[in-house]
Amino acid sequence: MKMVDWPNWLFGGLMIRSEKHFARGSSAKTDKNGSTMEDQEALDLAADWADISQGLRKDLGQQMHSQWIKPIQLGSFCKQSGTLDLFLPTEFSANWVQDRFHDRLSLAWKIARSEVKNVRIQVHPGRRKMADLNLGTAQSAQRHAANDRMQGRDSLSDNGFISSVGLDPTLTFAAFVTGTTNVLAFNAAERMAKVEKPQFSPLYLKAATGQGKTHLLHAIGHAYLQNHPKARIFYCSAERFMVEFVQALRQNEMIEFKARLRGFDLLLVDDIQFIIGKASAQEELLYTIDALLAEGKRLVFAADRAPQALDGVEQRLLSRLSMGLVADIQPADIELRRAILESKLTKFAPLEVPSDVIEFLARTINRNVRELVGGLNKLIAYAQLTGQDVSLQLAEEQLTDILSANRKRITIDEIQRTVCQFYRVDRSEMSSKRRARAVVRPRQIAMYLAKVLTPRSYPEIGRKFGGRDHSTVIHAVRLIEDLRQRDADMDGDVRSLLRQLES
Repeated sequence: MKMVDWPNWLFGGLMIRSEKHFARGSSAKTDKNGSTMEDQEALDLAADWADISQGLRKDLGQQMHSQWIKPIQLGSFCKQSGTLDLFLPTEFSANWVQDRFHDRLSLAWKIARSEVKNVRIQVHPGRRKMADLNLGTAQSAQRHAANDRMQGRDSLSDNGFISSVGLDPTLTFAAFVTGTTNVLAFNAAERMAKVEKPQFSPLYLKAATGQGKTHLLHAIGHAYLQNHPKARIFYCSAERFMVEFVQALRQNEMIEFKARLRGFDLLLVDDIQFIIGKASAQEELLYTIDALLAEGKRLVFAADRAPQALDGVEQRLLSRLSMGLVADIQPADIELRRAILESKLTKFAPLEVPSDVIEFLARTINRNVRELVGGLNKLIAYAQLTGQDVSLQLAEEQLTDILSANRKRITIDEIQRTVCQFYRVDRSEMSSKRRARAVVRPRQIAMYLAKVLTPRSYPEIGRKFGGRDHSTVIHAVRLIEDLRQRDADMDGDVRSLLRQLES
């Protein structure tokens, strides 16, 4: 008989699991309070799920586990039928986990709990299903268009396509703040929306979460409609595309789906990294790209990674995604973060935000632009609702969660190394007794940066610089602060070092 090679984690803790369940069962029987027994049952289920989830993480890998297993929420367990419900946030993710992990999850639960006979995977009842994309039959498209007209939205034609479907009116090119880290993507996006045919298509926007790629997608849609008033555009996420594709496949409406999808003049697809798994959906997207490009239509995709780094996507589709221009949006540097904050302040006028608060936010909230703007909004909302003035102290008190998440641990050793490389001095000079100006000034700058970028006290900093007294460090910090105000070259050097250390 053929032996099945099951993952080790399924059986590694079986003896312990059995003993734990025996203990749970005996204690539950002696509990006379029904609600307490239910609470204990819920705790036991949570403990089992924690063990199973940890085992799956080791078996599947961190990335696959984080994307598909971690979002699973425990539902109810019916003892009579032995059915356990597992919930996922979207229909797409529920279908994906059902197709690929149902057997594995069922086996793990049956080993952990013998009373589990069936594992049911479904969408969380509290989550709304996705709205239709008007890609079904002509009759359903006309019904949606009629509803949209009743709600005051404009329809450009009689075929049911809505010009502004899914576009946020606030996300325009005028509202996008540019800097050295995003200017390439911005210029490419503007070119894609112009009347003239772009030199490249598709445009692929690559950026980490919260850096502005979705903003540019929406801005392209708005600008394209201004330049092509009767154009038909389609904006959606890759997940939504796959859901609608599966629905059309099940309802035998693929001909209508293809015809309508290929009738758009501009295709905007966000989060393309989720176009994984379903080979048929990838193939349909591939054919759609080919058909639209052959007709001179425009396509824009956005993702958090480069095309070559997409998982579970076939090579032909990867080739189409990367055949145009791949525009990378780098994390915003401190100059761009300052400019973004300044641009957002106009909508809060006449409320005043001190410059030191802007500098503090720009320097400390550096993970992504979305968090930066969110921190400013939270700070101003709190000040307005409580009648307080916006101040540096208020920012430190009210934004502790955002600040702690963004805080990068910079060490004094790292500061000394960076300063020595910048000024081309030997690392040993940071601790030496030499008083030459070419050595003293870099040492003082390193002390200043150590105080600004680390939580170390003056005595602790002094010890890292050859056992110097804390008064020496205080003198260095005050001196560099003063020089930055009077000497533009000194201020430029310090800003450059700050960028290097915070990047």
